[in-house]
Amino acid sequence: MAPITRREALAAGTATAAFAGLGEFSRLGKLTPVSAPEAEPGPNVVRLHPSLEPTVRLIEQAPRERLLEQVAEQIRKGLSYRDLLAALLLAGVRNVEPRPTVGFQFHAVLVVNSAHLASISSPAKHRWLPLFWSLDYFKSAAAQDQRQGGWTMAPVDESALPPPRRAPEAFREAMENWDEKAADASVAGLARTAGSGEIYEMFFRYGARDFRSIGHKAIFVANSYRTLQCIGWHRAEPVLRSLAYALLMHEGSNPAQRDAEADRPYRRNLERIEQLGPDWRGGKPDQGATESLLETLRSGSNDAACDHVVELLGTGVSPQSIWDALFVGAGELLMQQPAIIPLHAVTTTNALWFAFQTAADDRTRQLMLLQNAAFLPMFREAAGGRGRLDGITIDDLRRQAADAGATRSIEDVFAELDRNPVAAASQALAWLQQGGDPQRLMDAARVLIFLKGTNAHDYKFSSAVLEDYYHVSPPWRDLYLASSMLKLRGSQTPDNALVARIRAALG
Repeated sequence: MAPITRREALAAGTATAAFAGLGEFSRLGKLTPVSAPEAEPGPNVVRLHPSLEPTVRLIEQAPRERLLEQVAEQIRKGLSYRDLLAALLLAGVRNVEPRPTVGFQFHAVLVVNSAHLASISSPAKHRWLPLFWSLDYFKSAAAQDQRQGGWTMAPVDESALPPPRRAPEAFREAMENWDEKAADASVAGLARTAGSGEIYEMFFRYGARDFRSIGHKAIFVANSYRTLQCIGWHRAEPVLRSLAYALLMHEGSNPAQRDAEADRPYRRNLERIEQLGPDWRGGKPDQGATESLLETLRSGSNDAACDHVVELLGTGVSPQSIWDALFVGAGELLMQQPAIIPLHAVTTTNALWFAFQTAADDRTRQLMLLQNAAFLPMFREAAGGRGRLDGITIDDLRRQAADAGATRSIEDVFAELDRNPVAAASQALAWLQQGGDPQRLMDAARVLIFLKGTNAHDYKFSSAVLEDYYHVSPPWRDLYLASSMLKLRGSQTPDNALVARIRAALG
């Protein structure tokens, strides 16, 4: 028998009763892939890839109280992880409308990639668990959508598709003019004739061009791209149609014909990138530059933040030092108000960093960096409109960690998280600074999300933070991870109601 690694031992839970609860899922490693009976959608519903339609119909039609058990039965017959992931995403885009804002019940779609990231970052025997949570969440979201009118994605208007050579231009025109009908037809044409890189180069920009839906547009762009890379580009068309429809969400009259606050940073940043030279990525790391940009993010306007970024790049500062300030600034805002708006400052930064890393065009990368710098002051202002922001900073967290004394165990940190989140954050930082293994802390955090998580943000937030630890420069990583502890799950929180049910279904 192969020896058990330290990571697997922790995730199975040798430390506390909470972690040990996942040990009962070890039998999942024996489950293998499926084929479902044929089923056909109605004539007014978009048809999906024939190989997946039966599984999608099962997800759509099974009662919520029986869905997990029926899917478990299909897994025993051979349904694969990849096909279940694809069916879950496609059921969401076909049945849940990304309106009136790209959030609320649409989190059933947004959370799919986050659940996938949690799965692939866990030991193999636990990888079904986040998907089973997401299946149940889809049923809840679909019921909410039904109460709001029962939207379903219709088949594309084939007569409106532009010729293949005109599809990119037609899509850009439609998106610039906020024309939903033209965008739907042109993006369907693109899905059939263009590659993922060409299409998402445009989507990265349109997902980041406005602050409506507090970052969910950029999040949907990044998450949809990443999930399609796993499930296959041949399943892209309905996802891209949903994405284009979501990005065109707005209030009031056509944004192209007015000067709304949500749109101003992007228009100004299109001008700012003209100031950046060809060597803008060749600067040197500078912790002082990170500190100075953090100060601007704490009190400056979105214009001040973007101007500061252009100035730093112009003086030879590495973009990584700017990203360090953006990551840590988002985490600091979360400490000041551990609520829904600052949480999205963190997850939006994760999405824009992904777009920055993935985009092929320098102008797109520059826009992602500048838009993130603009969004953080806008998140700060939006959070201030919902309640008081505490004055705590990462400097305070450093001081508290220095006063924390002897190293605490991982178990003590997560137990303290339920009682005093700020104290738990300082203890986590002290533990990390005294040589604690960050991977061990992250493994424990994922296990607790599996056991204690109750909403889509548990998965969205934790997947973003635990991934971004390695995207932050080493001098700032531990601070970033510690500041994010406030929205992870503590070990004293009761298990979510699905834990026992999933155990029974897969047993």
